[in-house]
Parts: sequence; structure tokens; C-alpha cells
Amino acid sequence: MSNSTRSRIDLRTWVTMAMLTAVAYVVMYLSKMLPSVNGFLDFDFKDVVICIGGFIYGPVPAAIISIVVALIEAVTISHTGPIGLLMNVLATCSFCCTATLIYKKHRTMKGAIVGLAVGMVLLVVVMLLWNYLITPVYQKIPREVVAAMLPTVFLPFNLAKGGMNMAATLLLYKPVVTALRKAGLAPKSRTPQSTVTLNGVPADGPKSSFNLGFLLFSLALLATFVTLALVLWGVI
Repeated sequence: MSNSTRSRIDLRTWVTMAMLTAVAYVVMYLSKMLPSVNGFLDFDFKDVVICIGGFIYGPVPAAIISIVVALIEAVTISHTGPIGLLMNVLATCSFCCTATLIYKKHRTMKGAIVGLAVGMVLLVVVMLLWNYLITPVYQKIPREVVAAMLPTVFLPFNLAKGGMNMAATLLLYKPVVTALRKAGLAPKSRTPQSTVTLNGVPADGPKSSFNLGFLLFSLALLATFVTLALVLWGVI
């Protein structure tokens, strides 16, 4: 590969990452319009954008986008200071970097589902631990009160957040990455021709029933965790 070709690829990568960072920030900003849970827990859907970027470029770019968006949020609209920044980065990286690392090693639909599911579990575990350690400090809540909230507030909240981000990533990856490739902003698929991609389409031709099953699975997953979010908001 020539130096000029490599430079064009690197420039394309950085341009796309910058664009995804901007989109992730906008999604985060719009997410702030949703009601909070328990007065201070906010649903945030920027992880969907970051996971899509990570699926294209890998876990390190996903971590870079996560940190940059969190820093911009911290100096623009956030009022939680360094502790909020730390919790933001921990939550996003535990979910997105885990999912994209697994997908990087197994670039199939199954790899994406497993990666996102493991990322969701790690998100829940990490945030339960860090909420127990940090929430009493910056919310001025007794630690025993926080401990009682772990199974009733923090666990269902992070399950709903991770589950909705997982389902939305599965639903949006194909149209987003297809658009980016058509615009020349993302590399072509590196998935072996004999495997089934995240798009659910094998190289030897589409299988509509398989695609329909994948779509229904993703929609059912999204509906489940949206319902959980509605319960946490007290809507139902």
C-alpha cells in the first residue's frame, strides 16, 4: 500500500470518527430531554453511535470517541464535575469497548450479539460497583441508602439502558454502515465471504426469513427494555 493511499485511508478514518463524535454528542444532548430516574440517573443513547463506530474501526477508536464526547459534555452541559466525567467514561467504555472487542475477533451477527450482551452485563456490574463507591460522595446520600438502591434502582436502570442501546445498535448498524460505505467514509466489509455478517446476509444471497427473525429479535429486545424504562419512569 502506497503512502498516499494510506494517508487517504487515515484521513477518511479520522473524518468519520470526528463525524461520529459529533453525532454521539447530539444524541447525548437529546437524551437529556428524557425524564431522569430517581432524580439523577439519565438514559443516554450515545453508546449506539459509539458502538457502530467501534464495529467499523475497533475498540480503541470506540474508547477515543467515548472519552472525547464525555469531555465535551463535561465542559458544556454537565454539572457533575470530574466524578460525573469518570462515571460517564466508565459506563460507555465498559459497554462499547467490550462489545467492539468481541466483535473484532468474531465479525459475525452472533459475535455482535454476544459482544453487546457481554458489554451490557459488564456495564451493569461496573456501574453497580462504582455507584456504591461514588454515589454517596457526590450525591451526599448515606452509603447504606445507596446499598439498598442497588437492586431496586441501579440494577434495573442499567439493564434498561444497556438493553435499549444493544437493541438499537443491532437495528441501526446495517443502514448506518451502508450509508457510510456508499459515501466513502467507511471501509468495505472485512467479513469472510462464507460467514453471516451482522447484516444477516450471507455472501451467497439473502435469506429473508433469517433477516426477519433477526429484526423481530431486535425489536422484541428493544420493546422489553423500553417497557422496563417506562416502569422506572413510573409511566406504567
